Amino acid sequence: MTQSTTVTDAVLSRRSIRAFQDKPVPLDLIRQIMETARWAPSGCNFQPWEGAILTGEPLRQLQAKMRASQPQDPKEYSWSDPEVLPECLARLHQVGADMYAALNVERADKEGRADFMARNVVSFDAPAVLMVYFPRVMSAPQWSDVGMWLQTIMLLLREHGLDSCPQEFLSLYAKVIKDFVGVSDETHIFFCGIAIGYQDEEDPVNHFDRKREPLDGKIKFLGFE
Repeated sequence: MTQSTTVTDAVLSRRSIRAFQDKPVPLDLIRQIMETARWAPSGCNFQPWEGAILTGEPLRQLQAKMRASQPQDPKEYSWSDPEVLPECLARLHQVGADMYAALNVERADKEGRADFMARNVVSFDAPAVLMVYFPRVMSAPQWSDVGMWLQTIMLLLREHGLDSCPQEFLSLYAKVIKDFVGVSDETHIFFCGIAIGYQDEEDPVNHFDRKREPLDGKIKFLGFE
């Protein structure tokens, strides 16, 4: 995919990519992006984010360990609580239906759906993966800061013609990941992975129509008249 020349272009062209080319990401480019992302907003300047970026043999070794492991119990944290809201559950079902339709996987094909979901473990063959964690003492405001840092990274990736996929799924293997990268489970919580690479532009899973709620259904404008 081509580079993004404006912030607007980066925002509109960013999407979760689930099929990547077998093409390495240069270390100097990744370092440049991460260096710039240090300037993401941070309440009280706490800068709570930490991470490790893996590629090549270390990434393959970690993925092999995850494939050989069961998802941990209890979970590192729950990302699915909003499903109790009917509108959120409907959005989840819609994006799932659109994605599997692009893959020609029928709703009744439970095995096909499970096989594709399992590809999360190998981050859809992305050549590099950012593993994100931070101290357990950090609470909701700092989680928000980490989110802003990650959005900054993903937009910078688009500026340089790279793509990504944020993966909360990898938190199911949080202890395996933390042990591999040398981070204490007692002191740190694992948040997510970010698959990084060059998208496979021929794969239909990267092109299904994404839906967002209309602006006026989410935002009120007061005092402008």
